[in-house]
Amino acid sequence: MAEIVVIGAGMSGLAAASRLATLGHRVTVCEASGTYGGMVGRYERDGFAFDTGPGLLTLPAVYRDLALKTGKEPLEQLVELTPVDPESRHLFPDGTDLTLPNASRGGVSQALDAAFGAGSGARWSAVMNHGRTVWEATRRPLLEEPLPSEHGVLTPADRAVFDTDPYPVPPRTGLARLRRPVRWTLDTVAHRQLGGHPGLTALLGEPALRYGLTAGQAPAGAAVLAYMEQSFGVWYVRGGLRALADAVYRRCELRKVAFRFDTPVTRVVVEDGRARGVETADGRIAADVVISAMDTDALFRQGIADWPGVPPREWEPVEVPGRFSVLLALRGGRPAGTVHRTVVHAADPAAEANALTLSEPPCERPTVQVLRPDDPTLRPDDAHESVVLTATVPAQDEVDWTAPGFADHYADRLLAHVDAAGLGLRERVLWRVVRTPEDTRRETGALFGAVAQPVLAGSVAPSSGLKAANESPVPGLYLVGGGAHPGGGLARVGMSACITAGLIGPA
Repeated sequence: MAEIVVIGAGMSGLAAASRLATLGHRVTVCEASGTYGGMVGRYERDGFAFDTGPGLLTLPAVYRDLALKTGKEPLEQLVELTPVDPESRHLFPDGTDLTLPNASRGGVSQALDAAFGAGSGARWSAVMNHGRTVWEATRRPLLEEPLPSEHGVLTPADRAVFDTDPYPVPPRTGLARLRRPVRWTLDTVAHRQLGGHPGLTALLGEPALRYGLTAGQAPAGAAVLAYMEQSFGVWYVRGGLRALADAVYRRCELRKVAFRFDTPVTRVVVEDGRARGVETADGRIAADVVISAMDTDALFRQGIADWPGVPPREWEPVEVPGRFSVLLALRGGRPAGTVHRTVVHAADPAAEANALTLSEPPCERPTVQVLRPDDPTLRPDDAHESVVLTATVPAQDEVDWTAPGFADHYADRLLAHVDAAGLGLRERVLWRVVRTPEDTRRETGALFGAVAQPVLAGSVAPSSGLKAANESPVPGLYLVGGGAHPGGGLARVGMSACITAGLIGPA
């Protein structure tokens, strides 16, 4: 039996703690805040409740595996999990209104033909077939297995697996053969295979945008994000995703994991070249293994742990966009036929991309996700409705979200934008709460309040490259969560915990 300390009680920390305790280790979790869940937060007031982080779940198989491996009950006995159908409604600047079914590629194709004209579904299906190619080629090395070389220093053979985008590039002829090949981005895919159609282009780029990547940044392999959602489905947890965090926390308690809340770790103790515990305000906690589930950039940038040979001031954090949310408490019941997830697409996609990549002010009319769950547990009664608006915006290092009145003004702009698309929310608002990347930074410790990105094949930008390996260069120190392999998102941080538990092994 090993003594293990986990730094951080976010979803990856909870998942790792429950798995390792099930394997027979004695696990203590130190959490800087007063609660668990990390990004999967919850805001409650006057009978209303809201998810303050992600609101929907993809690849629930990750948490089904966690439930089965750490206890006898399947996930469906721990939480009420239902597919979201229709999966989404999309409102475009030209007035097009598109509704997509959940986990039905044939249904999606028919909907696209009806909205954008005959042949649109076939072109989209061809791109999704390439997404399937990406999934089949990279699922194991990019999601289910550790980085193949020690501490993420890849050999040329390893690099070929991670750097080669399996999305096929048309053969070059003539003088073009003499030029250096250029990797495709999602923009390239949209231009060459979707004919540059603005609606199809926006639809392809929207999943990547939620992770802070514009279509011009995201590699062509990011088509796998849309493929996964449309092939495996999108799911909702009754009570919001916070209920999933509650369930994993209860599993930790069942497995006798010890929790120390309001206990920030100030230093990873290294003796004789190996992690031997952590320092906190309450003193040292000895351990045989330390697992950091906190933001990886913050861990090394703040000097809580050392990356051998790299002083903290030289540790370069990955600067990516953040999440801006408006929590709306509405008078009046949820209208019949309301779709759970509506996406109001940007009025000017180029302006949105410039705001996220060129240090320009936030886009006035960006892509906005509107979540309107039909869940009685989130509202005081059926005469009210809880709604969450979310947009991807420059993080705190690019925009001062704490400037007086700035966030409220931007929330007004988002409300005006979605109402111009026909949602009619503003006149029903009882009260609202505005959340910016600064709130994310303050509550979770993520540098700049940035969203966590996944690892994607064929990366073309530093922000979408490989994450830190789960096994750090310091023996006995492991890394999990959105800043470690295989990257951000609820499913991936659960996978990082599974990979790390496998590396440590049973007691």
